[in-house]
Amino acid sequence: MSEAPARTAAALVAYDGAAFQGWQRHPGKPTAQGALEGILGSALGREVRVDGAGRTDRGAHAVGQVASFALEEGEDPAELFAQVAGRGDGSLEVYDVVRAPDGFHARKDAVSKTYVYCLWRRELGEDEAPRDTWSVGGVRDLPGMQRALDSLVGAHDFAAFATPAKFERASTVRTVTRADLYEDGPAVVLTFEADAFLHKMVRNLVRAVVRVGEGKWSHRWIADALAAGDREASPGSAPASGLTLAHVGYPFPLFGAKVDDASGAEHDAEPRA
Repeated sequence: MSEAPARTAAALVAYDGAAFQGWQRHPGKPTAQGALEGILGSALGREVRVDGAGRTDRGAHAVGQVASFALEEGEDPAELFAQVAGRGDGSLEVYDVVRAPDGFHARKDAVSKTYVYCLWRRELGEDEAPRDTWSVGGVRDLPGMQRALDSLVGAHDFAAFATPAKFERASTVRTVTRADLYEDGPAVVLTFEADAFLHKMVRNLVRAVVRVGEGKWSHRWIADALAAGDREASPGSAPASGLTLAHVGYPFPLFGAKVDDASGAEHDAEPRA
């Protein structure tokens, strides 16, 4: 007789990446995954292991991270959320816990991810740059930056903007459905949405787009780099401090409230205010 599939829950999580050594669990180091497992485990009175939708880098933030984990008999997601809501110390907060389809996996079942990256133009900012930004100077050619971003939309081989990872990818082709920017005072917010991203792909793209904004490169350079596929020609990575995982999309709704997230798009997720 076959066993019944494990009951599964999904948690919606936000965290300040400056407090952690990245998402991935690592013995002896503070990580977002470890902090979440500690909060859930304390409430349930047992060890909990979660799978995250994205392995954010050290220093990167999240307002829409999704984590899946197994439920045991008698454990109710709504009751669990009531126990963990507000339990974070400000560095990590659980926004919701819901029942997910049996066998749901936060990463493997994701069909899209949205990241935002915030630049802080220090010559325009009277105050110190917020910790979730990258402080830059001389970024003036915003139309050129947008033209560069436009060239990213569609299915492309992003090998030129992929930092080699410790694991192999079957393909470096990704489909970008959104790449744009908007101004918010001294800040310039870039939004990237795709079916998936390569290792440090967003940070590498941001560094190249900033070169365009500084007037050092033509916006056509990015399209040429995509075609060439030469990582050595790319300018390196933007700091993780400005990067935020804003939303993870699935082929079915997980979280109920439809509100605007940090990317300016409406999603089935509740972002941090």
